[in-house]
Amino acid sequence: MSKSSSKPRAKSTTSNSKPTSHAKKKADQYNDPSHNYLQYWDGRDYEHAAEEIAIKRLLGAKTFKNAADIGGGYGRLCVMLRKYADKVTLAEPSKQQLDIAKDFLKNYPDVKRLLTQADDLKFKDKSLDLITVIRVMHHLPDPQKEFKEFARVLSDDGIIILEVANYAHGRNRLKHLLKGKKLPAEPVDIRSEVNRSKDEIAFVNHNPKTVQRQLAHAGLKVEKVLSVSNLRSPALKKIAPKGVMLVAERILQPTLARTYFGPSIFFLVKKAK
Repeated sequence: MSKSSSKPRAKSTTSNSKPTSHAKKKADQYNDPSHNYLQYWDGRDYEHAAEEIAIKRLLGAKTFKNAADIGGGYGRLCVMLRKYADKVTLAEPSKQQLDIAKDFLKNYPDVKRLLTQADDLKFKDKSLDLITVIRVMHHLPDPQKEFKEFARVLSDDGIIILEVANYAHGRNRLKHLLKGKKLPAEPVDIRSEVNRSKDEIAFVNHNPKTVQRQLAHAGLKVEKVLSVSNLRSPALKKIAPKGVMLVAERILQPTLARTYFGPSIFFLVKKAK
C-alpha cells in the first residue's frame, strides 16, 4: 500500500509480462489483518522524510481548495497536505486502513475519510485541485483506468503528484547493461514465487517512460520529475545519520531526476492543454 490505494489482484500477471486486460481488479486486500501498514513504516523514517521533501519541493508555495490523498492508507501524508489545502480527503479502498486512520488522525477531525477505489472514485468531475498518489502504483499493473479517473476528477488547473515504483533505477540499469539486455517497457512483477502462487496482492515496478505515455493517453502531462529515496539501503541506514542522508537526498532529488536513478520517481502531473 502507499503507497496503498487501489490494490488489485492480478491473477494473470507473470514476471516481466503485462497483465491481461480482463484481470478483475479488487482493492480490499488491505482489509487482511496481516497487512498492518502502520507497522510497515516502523524504521522507515528516511523514506517518509524523503517523500515529504519531494512533495514540498513540487508544491512550493501553492495552496489549494480541495485535495485528496488517493490510496493514502491510514493517512500518513494527510497531516502534511492540510498545510496546502483547505479541505483534505483520505480516499482509501480498505476499511481496515480507514479504521486505523480514525485513530491516527484523531487530532485532525477536519480530514475526511472516504471509502473509494482509485478506478472508480467517488468524486465529482473536476472537483479536486490537488491529488496525491503515493506508493500506489506498486499495486497497479495496468493503471490506465485509474489515470482516466484522475483526469476526470482533476480541476482544469489542478495538480497530481504521482509516485512511480521505478524498475529503471540505477542498480537495475547496471544489471541489464552487464547482461546486454534492454529494460522492459512493461511492468515487472516483483513478487516471490510463493506469493504469486498464493495470488497475493499485485506488486509491480514500472518503467517511468511507459507511465508517461499512459498518462498522455489519459490526457495528462508530466511537468516535473524528481528521483526520490536515492539512498534507500538497509546497510546505509545502519551507519549513516538520518540527517546526513536527508541533506544528500535534497541535493540528489533534482540532480538525478533525468536519469530515473532512485527506486521512487515523483511526477508532477497536470492536464494536457
